[in-house]
Amino acid sequence: MAVKHQKPTTPGRRQMIIADFSHLTKKKPEKALLSKRKQNAGRGHGGQITVRHRGGGAKRKLRTIDWKQDKMNVSGRVAALEYDPGRTAYIMLVNYKDGDKRYLLAPEGIKVGDEVVSSPKAPIKTGNRAKLGHIPTGIPIFNIELSIGKGGQIIRSAGGKALIMAKEGDWVTVKLPSSEIRKIHKNCFATIGSVSNTEHNLISIGKAGRNRWKGIRPTVRGSVMNPVDHPHGGGEGKAPVGIKKGPKTPWGKKALGVKTRRKKKYSNQFIVNRRSKNK
Repeated sequence: MAVKHQKPTTPGRRQMIIADFSHLTKKKPEKALLSKRKQNAGRGHGGQITVRHRGGGAKRKLRTIDWKQDKMNVSGRVAALEYDPGRTAYIMLVNYKDGDKRYLLAPEGIKVGDEVVSSPKAPIKTGNRAKLGHIPTGIPIFNIELSIGKGGQIIRSAGGKALIMAKEGDWVTVKLPSSEIRKIHKNCFATIGSVSNTEHNLISIGKAGRNRWKGIRPTVRGSVMNPVDHPHGGGEGKAPVGIKKGPKTPWGKKALGVKTRRKKKYSNQFIVNRRSKNK
């Protein structure tokens, strides 16, 4: 099991479901692949809050992930499976035959000792990285490039995977987890498999303190504020929102059912079907 239920010794632990890290390698992270993470508590250069509900939390170090995996035709061995505090998926330390070490996003089912390789025509095997034009239809993929040579940009969170639907000319049709279907150039790279930690969605925080450890501060409802502080504020007693055109942000912009994507975005031409509203 990838998750554990806690014993109900306190009200918070009664609801708590945590990740089970027993299958991960018990070692310290690779020192050369760590970097400092500056904590700014959601404040801009002027010291004022620019992103609300941020601050505090445990200190974390960033793991340098190799999104491009541009070491072509050099096989590497999975030396360790590790937890990354900066993401929901697990990561793997790969030792290449030329002595190089890199952190990669770990696919589901990978084990310590397995071999992985990046190549335009890599074998169809979990963890290998190849061009989309070489991967057969119906194969799950993740960490997909959208621009040739830029490195993986989409499908990088826990349990994520996309499916190759069809191929036509220079373009490969891919179905994303959001149900969106879009075209991606056949020379873009993708990793075979699905992202690790598929049961991440079963985790239950259990208590407010765990969110504070993650650097998330409390969120106050707009309807309990004063009118000067939020468009939903004011009224007698437990008043509803009371605005004709529905919920708004603290700055007066519409909050629900509003399309935020630019109408003339360059990548609109690559979208075959937009995601369904049920997702």
